[in-house]
Amino acid sequence: MLSRLNEILSGMKMTLAGGLFLFFSLLAGWQEYPLPADPAWVTVVICGLPLLYLALSRLVCNSGIKKISSALLISIAMCAAIAIGDLFAAGEVAFIMALGAIIEEKTTQRAQKGLKKLLSLAPETGRRLREGKEEIVLAQEISAGDLLRILPGEKIPADGEIIKGSTSVDQSVLTGESLPVDKVVGEKVLCGTINCFGAIDIRVTKAGEDSSLHKLIRMVQEAEAKKAPMERIADRWASWLVPVALSIAIAAYFLTGDVVRAVTVLVVFCPCALVLATPTAIMAAIGQATKHGVIVKSGEALESMGKADLIAFDKTGTLTYGRLSVTDVIPLSDCLDKNRLLTLAASAESHSEHPLAKALCQYAQQQGIALEAIDYFQMQTGKGIRAQVKGELVFCGNEAFLQEKGIALTAREKSELLRLSQQGKAIILVAVRDTLCGVVAFSDVLRPEAKAVLEELRQMNTGAVLLTGDTAQAASYFAQLAGITEVKSNLLPEEKVGNIERLERAQHTVCMIGDGVNDAPSLKAASIGVAMADMGSDIAVEAADIALMKEDLSQLPYLKRLANATIKTIKISIAMSLGINFIAILMSIQGLLTPTTGALVHNAGSCLVVLFAALLYDRNFASSRTNEQTSQPMPNVL
Repeated sequence: MLSRLNEILSGMKMTLAGGLFLFFSLLAGWQEYPLPADPAWVTVVICGLPLLYLALSRLVCNSGIKKISSALLISIAMCAAIAIGDLFAAGEVAFIMALGAIIEEKTTQRAQKGLKKLLSLAPETGRRLREGKEEIVLAQEISAGDLLRILPGEKIPADGEIIKGSTSVDQSVLTGESLPVDKVVGEKVLCGTINCFGAIDIRVTKAGEDSSLHKLIRMVQEAEAKKAPMERIADRWASWLVPVALSIAIAAYFLTGDVVRAVTVLVVFCPCALVLATPTAIMAAIGQATKHGVIVKSGEALESMGKADLIAFDKTGTLTYGRLSVTDVIPLSDCLDKNRLLTLAASAESHSEHPLAKALCQYAQQQGIALEAIDYFQMQTGKGIRAQVKGELVFCGNEAFLQEKGIALTAREKSELLRLSQQGKAIILVAVRDTLCGVVAFSDVLRPEAKAVLEELRQMNTGAVLLTGDTAQAASYFAQLAGITEVKSNLLPEEKVGNIERLERAQHTVCMIGDGVNDAPSLKAASIGVAMADMGSDIAVEAADIALMKEDLSQLPYLKRLANATIKTIKISIAMSLGINFIAILMSIQGLLTPTTGALVHNAGSCLVVLFAALLYDRNFASSRTNEQTSQPMPNVL
């Protein structure tokens, strides 16, 4: 019942009502208008009781030095002011504290919808095979050892091993890989991934709560649970403010023999400016960030971002655009020039649904290449295609596919393929009849601002590491382009989390920036999680503490500068409030202030802190250097 009453009194409407009655009390005092009771009593009840409840609950429930809080000091001052009959002073300190708590609560509310969206990725049904017949069953009815059939376009409802067929699987939801992965008999597939092409039969190895997707969900839950709420700055200072305030008040009483002076010391010593310093600066900074397309979910996020000394980047969709593009069209013999090679390859692949084929045809269209009609088309899933293009027999596929057709590669050609594969590029070999004529290479594309952003972060003493589920070759290639020296590749979601925990055990404050579902546990596990929201998944955005709404990495240095400035503003505000309090204490001891006038001086100090913090809203944190870099056209990857 007490907690329910406390909840009602602590609400915005009741607090504003308390402020209104406090104003009536001040007005009545100025006009010397007699009232049957001081309106400040209402403020004391509305704002003071929750304050007293908080102070007493911390005394009872907290351990050690955490028993002493800012609420305790203000409660003591409030009770002392009531004891000498100065109700306005009592109501004023209680109201300022209540108002600061509400502002702070509003700036630290965080969305908790991510897990629901993550759960929605799990398939609800599966196609089970029994005695040669298919039956649609609920996902929870599937168990290890069952045989499942997955058709093209369907989600895989459990972890398993392919026993029949071959396909390409989009695993980006779990691994972040930019390309679908070809799968053949004997290879594993994971729950929640998508079968892109070709029907397959699998034997279930892990189902339900044991599957990879549900393991990912549990990691997000566990990482969220491990994140303890940050202690308010005013409470961190209260451990020494309370004994100092009491000591000075007692000394003032014994030196002057005037209890009013002692109470005045307690009133002006109240850390109301401290209580307001953090939330007002954070509110101004969050407003500033929102203007620039950066959504900050909490004050703790800004404080952690200011402390971050290492940023862990995901690759696909974060450091890169996360979409395939043709990077190389290389003739390997004199039989075809570049344009003819591209024409034959794109025409042959025009009937294929493979992502590489689609990227190739799109590129040919952009280059103004007219596709030629094909008379015959055959596809071998996971290997390649054979097509008849204007009388020319064309083979497009991987090295194993061409070797099956009796087309061998020379040492020079293998060397060229090795060079391309070391850059993390996907490759289509193109042969006409029995001759290898060329190669088309595909890759993701590095964001043009990436290198400048990383250099700018280095100038702010912030390092970088690449954590990706992509291959070692692709990771190393893009890390080198961006200027990142520490690279971890082929990482599953739990391995990304493990790397972040390792870095934080090494005394780093880690900021993780990612965009995919597979990044959600890492975003939760890091001290601060930043999501690329424009292309990123809703789940990554919900899991993160901060979301970049524009597809632009240059917002990252801006965010770091803003966070640094916010922390600096809070520290200056604290110094200002302590300076004002020190002067007010000296005036209180000398009898120049009463509890009422002391409360007004103390209130003026709080207003000064609020105005200083508000300056954050209109300050310019943009980097002309980064803006100039990003305004340049993207270099031609060809």
